[in-house]
Amino acid sequence: MIRTFLDAGILIAAVRGQEDEAARALAILEDPERNFIASDFLRMEVLPKAIYYQRPAEVALYERFFSQAHLVSVSAVLVTQAYTEACTFGLSALDALHVTVAKASGAEEFITTERPTTPLFRVTGIVITPFL
Repeated sequence: MIRTFLDAGILIAAVRGQEDEAARALAILEDPERNFIASDFLRMEVLPKAIYYQRPAEVALYERFFSQAHLVSVSAVLVTQAYTEACTFGLSALDALHVTVAKASGAEEFITTERPTTPLFRVTGIVITPFL
């Protein structure tokens, strides 16, 4: 099993992407060879707007994902580690938090919709895979 962290863009693409993009995102989500890692940071990034704008299919997909993913607890130590990652690699706050959660949980792969030219691809210690 591949321990995988997905960024918010993958989850969003699965429900709001164009047909081919949504199909590729769903294929990742339905891959039986993957165990997913997530955190409340990721949940906060996707669920509130889907709930607020009353998009039930989107809410259902996110809730199903989070119910099956291994949820990493938020802690002060994790936030401190994320700060170090952000300073080291020039990451945004959420990208640093996501990368830190992924690394702390032993994820082997971090799949992102970010372009390969972004600071996220400078991160070491985990495979960063572009969702192209």
